[in-house]
Amino acid sequence: MRERMKTIGIIGGMSAESTRIYYDRLNSEARRRLGGLHSADLIIRSLDFAGVAELQAAGRWDDAGRLLVTAARGLEAAGAEILLLATNTMHKVAPAIEAVANVPFIHIADATAERIVAAGCKRPALIATRFTMEEDFYVGRLRQRFGLDVVIPEVDERAMVHRVIYDELCRGIVADGSRLAYEGLARQLLARGADSVILGCTEVGMLLNAASVAAPVFDTSLIHADAALDLALADTVRAAAE
Repeated sequence: MRERMKTIGIIGGMSAESTRIYYDRLNSEARRRLGGLHSADLIIRSLDFAGVAELQAAGRWDDAGRLLVTAARGLEAAGAEILLLATNTMHKVAPAIEAVANVPFIHIADATAERIVAAGCKRPALIATRFTMEEDFYVGRLRQRFGLDVVIPEVDERAMVHRVIYDELCRGIVADGSRLAYEGLARQLLARGADSVILGCTEVGMLLNAASVAAPVFDTSLIHADAALDLALADTVRAAAE
């Protein structure tokens, strides 16, 4: 008997724009892999990002963590068999979710790093929020667990990237000037020795992609969604092979 697809629970809304990207990717990939009328089996808890952003800005990460733990528990109670946190920055509080999760939690940095290593890249540049670029929860994980020599933008560049994410991308604004600024930053980072680029905020793919960067591009939102679908379909693949 063919095994069923597992249910993926998504903690989203951080921002709503990136959650839409996850939703589109999971469903298009499920249809591509399975054919016919198939789509992904999903439960989404979409939070109000304004409140989360206020907690970030105030440094109240423990409070933010408790908010996401409640969301994770709700998803499990609703039937989620896999958990995704659809944001890079909020993986700062991923340990709090992992501590209570009774189902697999797919860490976005791990899924991305595995893809980078498999591609043979060693010195990726990171374009992300200020929190993700400057704090150890993300960069340290890539360096210590996967041996990647992560290239970080300069202070003024980090400020520009962060501003565009919060003032534009999270609000659904895609501006040509910001696209050119991001493309220029990617070129600068490659000129400084990076061998690839991590789109390390789930909204950055709204401005950059493989066609606009002259090096391998690793879009964390797409990689994360694909990793979840791989796990959700693992039993169906095995059943089909038997």
